[in-house]
Parts: sequence; C-alpha cells; structure tokens
Amino acid sequence: MSTHELYTIPAELSTWDVEMAGSSRFTWEYDDGRDRMLALYQKGKDKQWDSAKRIDWDLEVDPYNVLGIPDQTIAIYDTPLWNRMSPETRNEVRLHGAAWQFSQFLHGEQGAMICSAKIVESVPDLDSKFYAATQTMDEARHAETYARFLQEKVGLAYPINEHLKALLDSTLTDSRWDMPYLGMQVLIEGLALAAFGVMRDITTKPLPKQILAYVMQDEARHVAFGRMALRDYYRDLSETELREREDFVIEGCYLMRDRLRGRETWENLGLTAAEVEEAEEATEHSEYLRLFRSLLFSRIVPCVKDIGLWSPRLQQAYADMGVLDMAGQSLDALMKQDEDIADKLDEERFAQEETERHAEVAETIAQGME
Repeated sequence: MSTHELYTIPAELSTWDVEMAGSSRFTWEYDDGRDRMLALYQKGKDKQWDSAKRIDWDLEVDPYNVLGIPDQTIAIYDTPLWNRMSPETRNEVRLHGAAWQFSQFLHGEQGAMICSAKIVESVPDLDSKFYAATQTMDEARHAETYARFLQEKVGLAYPINEHLKALLDSTLTDSRWDMPYLGMQVLIEGLALAAFGVMRDITTKPLPKQILAYVMQDEARHVAFGRMALRDYYRDLSETELREREDFVIEGCYLMRDRLRGRETWENLGLTAAEVEEAEEATEHSEYLRLFRSLLFSRIVPCVKDIGLWSPRLQQAYADMGVLDMAGQSLDALMKQDEDIADKLDEERFAQEETERHAEVAETIAQGME
C-alpha cells in the first residue's frame, strides 16, 4: 500500500525539493583525527542493527490504544469537549494522536538522514565525515522502522507538520557547514530524543517500547557527535557569529514548541471550527502537555549550553519558555541511561526466548519418552 493512501490529509507534493546551499568539501588529511570522534565512529560501526531482525514485528498493536497509556495524557481529557464525545470519537482521538506523533517522528528521521548526508558532504574534517556516514545509515534504519510501524500497525499517517518543515528548510538551505549540526543534531534530534524517552518510559506496549528504545540508543550517539563538533568549532567564533547561531536556536526552539499543538489532528476529526478552537485552548492549558513540553527540552538546553551558546539573551528565551532549569541535566548520564535501557531490553527478550526454547525442547523429550 502506498503511504499516500494512509495520509489523513493530502501531502502537498509527492516529493519536497529543497535548494541546498554550501560547498562539498574534500580533505586530503588522512591522519588519525580526534580520538573522541574516532571512538564514537567505532561505536557507531559496532552498534549497527537490522530492524527486521532486532524488533519483534509479530507483536500485536491496537491502533486505538497504540501506547497503552491513560487518557489523562490527552490534552482535551476531562474537558467539556471530551465529555461530549462518543466512545467512537474518543477512539478516533487516540488513533489520530498516535498516528500524528509517529508520523512526525518518521518525517524527522528522513530529515535527519538528509542532514547527516549533507554533513558528510560539507564538514571539513575526515573524522566527522566518517561518523556522519554511520549516522546516515542509522537514520535510514529509523525511517524504515517508523514507516513500517505506521503502515502495518497503525494504518494511518500525517504529512510533515509545518513547524518541523520550516526548521528543516532553514537548516538545509543555510550554506554554513555547521548549521545542519545545529539544526538537526542539537534541535530536532535533541527534541526527538526527549520525546522518544517520555514515550518509551510510559508505554505499556512491547512493540513501541522496543522501537523507541533501540532508536534512542542510536540517537544518543548522534547528539554526542553534534556536541563534540560544535563545541570545538564555536570556541573560535566571533561574538557576531555566535549571536547569529543563537538567533537560529531561539527561533528553532519556538518552532519545535509550537509543533506540539498538532492543530491538524483536531481539524481532521470532523470537529466544528468552534470545537477546533476549544481543543486548541485546552491543549494550550493542558498540565500534562506543559510537563511534556518542559521535558522535551531536557536534551536541548544542556546541549546548547555545552557547545558555548549561553548568552544572557538565550538564557532569557529559555526562561520565557519555562525550561531554563533543564540546563543542569547531565547529557552523559542520560546517554548512558539510553544505552542501558536498550541493552536490558535485549537481555530480557532473548532470555525469555531462551527459556521458552528450553521448555519446548523439554516438552518434546517428554513426549518422546511417553
């Protein structure tokens, strides 16, 4: 089935052409490079995996309860609008909410694949080219995984959100080689990583938990890559150049925050114009979404601080968003946690499979003896 047949609303075009700027850079320096970057590159090679084999696609998913989480996480829960809805309409709200969220994950992963390919092309040093090449493969695997999940398990998809599209457009059309790092590795990947983490930790369904945990294991390395490259480069930038990057970060963070409103899901549920406004108002004041929005910046804010973009003006922007306190998060600790959760999930799954295999063998032997 074509993905276009799954879209709830028509995608604007079958493809989106972005006129990219900047130079393709070759380097003739083939020395060993930076030890930290090469170690990350080695880890990227070692940690490659096949989504067709590592993920248990035989697990069932209820499209009307994709994550198995309480309705209290829905922005309009227990509002007059929610209370007026029939059980069937509430099911549609659950389905469309999950479809929209995973669709944006999918589109973001394709954007990450294209951005990491551009980094290979434009970054001046060879060790960064090496790592970005492994990331390009990672992002292809992630896009493949989310596309399969939406097609086979959810059965519904949404086109790319206008705010995510705007940030990707700004990232890809900038001619400076560091901007794909800043737009993708720090902002889009950082926010996605936090969103994946919240959903990974609250879902009670094994298939989405596997997908989110395994994707996060890769994404944690990608954010570390961006930190290393930009921290080294931004030390030598002028105040004017740093201010330009800060402007980009501030604008990008507002775009990412606004992306969470998901107005298109309410418009597509057959609500009246007044009900769509009612849903948007409830979304704006949802306590759960306020907390979720705050947690989404748990990876971005400390990363921005770590790479050297931390002027009073930028701190004030984060204070206005209510996320300044996230600056104290330890990115290294969060990355290790992401690694450990994925590894533990593997251990538990394969230990269970081994136990079941032993039981099957024992049963076969017992039947033979009888």
